Amino acid sequence: MRFANRVTNAPTACYVSSPAMTTHIPPERLAFDLQEALRHLSERDEVLRELIATTKAFAIDADMGQSPYEVLVEAIVYQSISGKAAATIYGRIKALGESGRPPSPEKMLKIPAPKLRKAGLSGAKVLAMKDLAKKAIAGIVPTHDEALRLADEELIERLVSVRGIGAWTVEMFLIFRLGRPDVLPIHDLGVKKGWSVAYGKKHMPKPNELLKFGERWRPYRTVASWYMWRAFERAGYKVTNKIRPKPVRKKRMGSASKRKTRRRDR
Repeated sequence: MRFANRVTNAPTACYVSSPAMTTHIPPERLAFDLQEALRHLSERDEVLRELIATTKAFAIDADMGQSPYEVLVEAIVYQSISGKAAATIYGRIKALGESGRPPSPEKMLKIPAPKLRKAGLSGAKVLAMKDLAKKAIAGIVPTHDEALRLADEELIERLVSVRGIGAWTVEMFLIFRLGRPDVLPIHDLGVKKGWSVAYGKKHMPKPNELLKFGERWRPYRTVASWYMWRAFERAGYKVTNKIRPKPVRKKRMGSASKRKTRRRDR
């Protein structure tokens, strides 16, 4: 499960899966009724109705081979560096394990930090790997079967406790590894810019604004988010590169404050 850039050059834009390890999930095998989700969203949101009718059909390519621990190992490697460099480093990390997989949590703890640094990990990422291994052994990072039984909120709480793992990484895991139906990545640049394009806004929404707006999409916010990514792709970089965060408004000073300022300036 490769946490790289799908639709923008921002390091935390959205998820790209590894083609060699993914399987397209047919609609009948999703954890929710896709046709019901599309009907629900189309009835409640005319913009989504148009996107659903005119863009590609909803589909998730889920990585069927990685455990949550392995997903997070790869996510840590890919943070804040180019995909090409990360792929090289990830290959070196897998070479320290067995059968083409990353080292097990037990083995990861035994690998000396200098050896991980030599493979290309930064000091911060070495600490993150060690913390991840400890929490996998302790059961805080669940197995895949355990993850299937946990609610979104508990999974997020558990996984973000790992050093270096944030909410965005966990949200991508919930969507693309577990196929959860009601995840809204409010910090994802592709989703935010896609929303701006779709709804004719000049600026990106603040996370809380997008969260509030997304209430109309429950309980299928994953599907709505997927179509925000499609809106982003359809608009193209020429349009989306111009979309910026909302400018911060400066507070206007009252008359008394202005007089005090003038006195200090004299």
